Amino acid sequence: MKKITLFIFLLTAFFGYAQEKKIERATKRFNQYDYVNSQEIYQKVVDKGYESGDLFKRLADSYYLNAKYEEAATYYGKLIEQFPEEVEPEVYFRYATSLRATKDYALSDKMMARFYDLGEDDTRAVLFRKAPDYLREIEKQKGAYDVSITQINSGYSDFGSALYKDKLIFASNRDTGGYTKRIHKWNGQPFLNLYQVDTSKVGQDGGTKFAKPFSANLNTQYHESSPVFAKGDSVMYFTRNNYSNGIFSKDSTGTNKLKLYRASYKNGAWGGVKELPFNSDNYTVAHPALSPDGKKLYFSSDMPGTLGQADLWYVVINDDGTYGEPVNLGNRINTEGRESFPYVSAANDLFFASNGHPGLGGLDIFLTNLDATGEDVTILNIGEPANTSKDDFAFIIDSETKTGFLSSNRGKSGIDDDIYMIRQLRRPEPLCEILLSGNVTDKNTEELLKGATVALYDDKNNLIESIVTGRKATFGFEPECDAKYLLRGSKDGYTTVEKRVSTPNLSGEIQEFLQLERAVQIAKPGDDIAKILNLNPIYFDFDKFYIRPDAEIELAKVLVYMETYPSVRIDVRSHTDSRGNDEYNRTLSQNRNVSTRDWLIAKGINPSRLSGRGYGESQLVNECSNGVQCSEEQHQLNRRSEFIVLSNN
Repeated sequence: MKKITLFIFLLTAFFGYAQEKKIERATKRFNQYDYVNSQEIYQKVVDKGYESGDLFKRLADSYYLNAKYEEAATYYGKLIEQFPEEVEPEVYFRYATSLRATKDYALSDKMMARFYDLGEDDTRAVLFRKAPDYLREIEKQKGAYDVSITQINSGYSDFGSALYKDKLIFASNRDTGGYTKRIHKWNGQPFLNLYQVDTSKVGQDGGTKFAKPFSANLNTQYHESSPVFAKGDSVMYFTRNNYSNGIFSKDSTGTNKLKLYRASYKNGAWGGVKELPFNSDNYTVAHPALSPDGKKLYFSSDMPGTLGQADLWYVVINDDGTYGEPVNLGNRINTEGRESFPYVSAANDLFFASNGHPGLGGLDIFLTNLDATGEDVTILNIGEPANTSKDDFAFIIDSETKTGFLSSNRGKSGIDDDIYMIRQLRRPEPLCEILLSGNVTDKNTEELLKGATVALYDDKNNLIESIVTGRKATFGFEPECDAKYLLRGSKDGYTTVEKRVSTPNLSGEIQEFLQLERAVQIAKPGDDIAKILNLNPIYFDFDKFYIRPDAEIELAKVLVYMETYPSVRIDVRSHTDSRGNDEYNRTLSQNRNVSTRDWLIAKGINPSRLSGRGYGESQLVNECSNGVQCSEEQHQLNRRSEFIVLSNN
């Protein structure tokens, strides 16, 4: 029994040691960017039931770095679930990116939120936090481009195109029928060469047969890709492995980097290949692009000073052919992720691929205008179908014809890149959202007006939306950008107010405050409400002081006014004409005054708000005094009631 137990122990130890050696070999290959071979080894170890945080991470990374996002998501998920204490912030970002490739945006956003919590100063996290509705922003751009597959794709990787005269130049690792194929360890495929095809052939059936090697002088046994041609078509820049004059160079870790090269067209052939002076054995410089005037060369690099895995840079091309010092495009464009494949259109629009800005998954294509400065700098995801949940990159476009090309691994395999033709239907524009808000108040008292109706009309007076204000008297609308509107506020007992509103073509907030005036304005101390309300005469029967029905109608107006302005105090003044005894007229007017005040008090007006007395004939408004012959109309002017405002606060 002891022998059996010892045998099992030794056997287990042997196989455990064997797996450790496999992992060690895989790790060495992984660190040398041999992701395919390391991936196979890690996967076989996992398939045998072995698990660890480091194993899951390396396997997930090997899939991630080869754009196999579905597989990467599986093992990042296992790492986070089973070994949470070993999870670094970058894992959450890569898991979120991989999940977007599977269109699981809800879980992806949760992982980005964790990523933000763990590394909130990371540009990618900040960008995500600033644009929580990034999917809606991307949706805004949907349909800006029409995308169709070209017929020049080979079943291998085809990407990174450039327009040269009437030809399309691109990189491909297609099978050319040779006996010897050098295999790139990163993805297990042959190395890339430059090919050419007439642009008229890219849409033809069997178009791949028209593709021919671009230049025997430029293509080598290693990578050549992403060319760009200067004005005049006699100078080109392109990417190649660190391979020059037959020497294949590596950095201190044994890794061969990418470099930029310049070639010239002379005597009917391309040649004179020269390495650019800002290359290095220790970092990658790749994917060139030229400014419209040809005076700046843009590229992607992880040289010192890079914010992330790869940043966009530029150098000035001097008149004598020398180059200035590399300049980083800064953190408005670059992130801690990967920014690559720049292209500058004739309109000075910079298109580039990034996995650091919020996108649909993998690399997405983004747009910014290089003429913009400060707050005007906007980074736009150009939306579907130009972008997908896979890797989309290497965008180029002819600004005159509005046609161009992009590269993507959106095909069925999701591994090999293909070239797609694009047609611009409209220019992508920033998502424009306007909030038109404010409140409604009484113009005189500044009281918030609950129950006011605020309506928004378009410039043709069509009602768009109306709102009835609540306790806080606020309103809010979301009008279209760059449009004209009419804002109308109304409320019973108030005059209607209208305002013209023009919205900008950029997102923002507009505040409008509507102040409504009562249909009858509040009187000042000393004003006679009878005149403000244009009261008809309040008649009393001869020698009587009771309130007649026709007088009630006029007093009702005073009642409503006092109810509307509850702070107003009034002095009621009653007058008679000169006919009759002075003392009698004084008594009669006093009785009529009391009747008037009693009527208002009976209707609910607080007695403290009313004062007054009868003045008899002591304050005539005309010459109709005792003994003066006057008409009935003249005497009527003296038989009056006044409602003088004493205070209104």
